[in-house]
Formats: sequence, C-alpha cells, structure tokens
Amino acid sequence: MKISKSEFSARRKRLMSEMAPNSVAIIPAAREVTRSRDTEYPFRQNSDFFYLTGFQEPDGVLLLLPGRRQGQVLMFCRDRDPERELWDGYRQGPEGVVKNFGMNDAYPVGDMDDIVPGLIEGRSTVYYSMGHDDSFDRQVFGWINQIRAKVRTGAKPPGDISDLAVLLHEHRLLKSEAEVRIMQRAADISAEAHCRAMRECRPGRYEYHLESSIQHGFAEHGARFAAYNSIVGSGKNACCLHYTENDAKMQDGDLVLIDAGCEFQGYAADITRTFPVNGRFTAEQRAIYDVVLKSQLAAIAATKPGKKWNHPHDVTVRVITEGLVELGLLSGDVDALIESGAYTDFYMHRAGHWLGLDVHDVGEYRIDGKWRPLEPGMALTIEPGIYVATDNMNVDEKWRGIGVRIEDDVVVTESGCDVLTAGVPKLADEIEALMAAT
Repeated sequence: MKISKSEFSARRKRLMSEMAPNSVAIIPAAREVTRSRDTEYPFRQNSDFFYLTGFQEPDGVLLLLPGRRQGQVLMFCRDRDPERELWDGYRQGPEGVVKNFGMNDAYPVGDMDDIVPGLIEGRSTVYYSMGHDDSFDRQVFGWINQIRAKVRTGAKPPGDISDLAVLLHEHRLLKSEAEVRIMQRAADISAEAHCRAMRECRPGRYEYHLESSIQHGFAEHGARFAAYNSIVGSGKNACCLHYTENDAKMQDGDLVLIDAGCEFQGYAADITRTFPVNGRFTAEQRAIYDVVLKSQLAAIAATKPGKKWNHPHDVTVRVITEGLVELGLLSGDVDALIESGAYTDFYMHRAGHWLGLDVHDVGEYRIDGKWRPLEPGMALTIEPGIYVATDNMNVDEKWRGIGVRIEDDVVVTESGCDVLTAGVPKLADEIEALMAAT
C-alpha cells in the first residue's frame, strides 16, 4: 500500500504547471539529526520533499525546471558508497533515483555547488521555502550570489524568490484516493491500539504502561513510529492539553485521556479517547463526557462541502456551552456566554486541524481573511473537549479535575464526511462494555 510512481510524477507536473514561466523550484530533503554524540534520531523525511518524490533518504535536493528541454525534474542524492552502506544501509544513488523514482536525471549531492548555479542562471524566479534550514538557506543564497558576481559578463541572476509553499501546500490539502486509503490504514492501526489500551487499563498501573501498549500496537501492524508524542493523562493530567510525561500511577475512580496516532507510509492518524481507569464512569464523568460526545457528533454531522472551516468548531462551542449551563458549571444566557468567551475556561482550543503527511497538516484556514469553505478531499480532525481545572473554585468540587476530549479523523466527501477512525468506540456504554469484556 504505497503511493504509485505515476502519482508522484503527476504531483510534480501539476506543480510545474502552476509555477511562473522561466522559473525553478528547489526542495531539500531532511537531514539526519544528532540525538547524542554519535547517534541520530530516527530519520523522518521532509513532508514537502516526500510528497513530490516518495524518496526516503536524507540529504537529497529536488529541482523542478519547467520547460527545460534536457529534463525538467532533477535530483541530487547521496552517491553509492559500499563502505557506508555496510554500516548504514542501502543507498539508491543517482542511477537508482532515475530508475526507481522517475527523475529525468540525478547527480551526487556533492556536485551541487558546481551544477546548480548553472541551472538557476537565467531563470526569472526561484521557488524556495526559506527559514527551515539555515545552512541550506545560506547555500541557496550562495548560488544566487555566484551568479550576481558575474552580471558584468552577461550572467542573469533570478529577480524574484518566492515561497513554494503557497502553491504546494494547497495541493497537499486535497487528498487523492490513494492518500485516503493510506490514511484509512493509519486510522485502523491506531484505532486497534486504542482499543487495546482500553482492554489493558487497570487501577494501579502507570500511564506509561498504556503508552507502551499503544506503541506496540502500532509497530506490530507495520507503523513503527507514532505521528507525534503520545499523550496518556490520567486524573488531573487529562486537563493539561499537551501532557506527555506519562509517568503517573492511574487511580481507581479517575479518567484517563489518550491522544495518540501512528504514522503509516508517511501519513498521520490522530485519535483521542477518554475512558474510566476502572471501566465505569462516575455520574459526573459521564455527564461531562456525554456533553463532549454530543458536541463532537454534531460537528461531524456539520462537516460538509461548502460549509466554512470554522462551522464545525462553532457547532461544538454552542453544544458545549449549552451543556455547561445545564450542568451548572456556567450560568447565564447561552448566546451571551458564547459572545463573551466564558466557555473558554473549560474549552480553550479549536475543534480541529488539517491532517495528512503532518499531524497538523499544511493548508490555509482562511482565504483573503475569510474562513475557507470545505471541499471534498480535505482531511481534518474533530476534537472538542471539556477540562475542569483542579483549582477552578468557581465550580462545585465534584467536577474538578475532570478532563475529557474525543477526537476522530474525517475526510470531506461530496455529501458530507467519512469518519476514518470509527474503529474505536466512543459511546460511553460501548467503552464500558469493551473494558468489562476483558
């Protein structure tokens, strides 16, 4: 289950068709990053580079030169090196890149300073996203300055540097059928891992026990890495939105919130479920949980093509505010409470974000200052929550320390949206039944 070579080629052709005449795009791969002394973090490819190539080695550079008769798609990559391959693994080398990844030509990465200035010279526009790699930024400007230094001899440096992301990230925002299939697999693997954590949860175990269970569930289905640092927060820790210590003992009577998703073939899943450590919700936990679930289901139903990006969030705000009033955590007129932002004491984040190659994927949320309409192929999360801080003295003590979030991944369709992460239960009765069956 992979993106085909023809789809990567089509992505490059589409991008080049929208580039300015007589332009060049420069897209660097990620570098290996040192973890400690002579060890590196697991390599993760730059998402833009991967989207256009499917190439999973570090230190590559892709050049797109629309209209160039000798070849429009060039790549620089690490050369073959039998000694290094013995230690670090197989390399494609320039010949492998041309054969297996559909490039018109490829060169050793060490030859860039000799070759790239000649490819840039005479091009009116350079598309390059600055600010992500200081070292490579300097290298790009060095190439341009080499050309500028030869202006008196007739060299023509580019007159404009444009951010490639303006074009490319709009392409990434709309998922193809192949991308959706991969995202569905990532969602299925992640959903099963969440179910496993529910089955293995017991009072007296530690949060990291569930984290390790989730990670094992990912890996045994071919997703070696999490898409982001997993959150396993029990009790009051569930009220910390980005809690990642995951080292507290889980207490009988508490809830545990797990926000975790795997990365599969480069694409992220992102699921949150909240459930009772002992398998049974208390009355107060169930009351808050049901409000969050009601808001999430309403937002999913409201996620349709043509609706503004902000619409599902606004739906969750209204349902949650109404629920907080009914439970007595807020008092007053619902419209006035929404207008004043009173609900943000309990619900302080937005209802979702784009999802794809990055867990917080690229793409503008506003166009010309206005919320953009949803379109088929857009993938996003729907994740409302209620968090009652332990030090919130404005509410009855019985509510304090309860944190609930429910998150699913959806893809907009022609008539509504498909929920990719439906494989893990979220109705309170279904969660209790699953935990009781173990």
